[in-house]
Amino acid sequence: MIVIHAKFQIHTDKEQSFLDVIRPLVTASRAEEGNISYDLMKDTEHDGIYTMVEVWEDMSVVESHNKSEHFTSFGSIAPEYLAAPMKVNVYDGKRLK
Repeated sequence: MIVIHAKFQIHTDKEQSFLDVIRPLVTASRAEEGNISYDLMKDTEHDGIYTMVEVWEDMSVVESHNKSEHFTSFGSIAPEYLAAPMKVNVYDGKRLK
């Protein structure tokens, strides 16, 4: 299982527009084969901070996701909303029991 945390720092004056353009990405990603969960979380202590928490069956489906039209389309417009570079952490998750 692959777990990804993608942290976005958004210009606060573009926050609603960011949410409008990322919603289709979330919906389409959840529908992909091999996706376990795909959720956008808002930081409750800091304005304009969001983290996409993704869980995938394996790295091959992540690679497929990264080539999808909805992912590449969002990636091409995301920089206009970012107040800082996106930070991405990828983890190899294993069930404990």
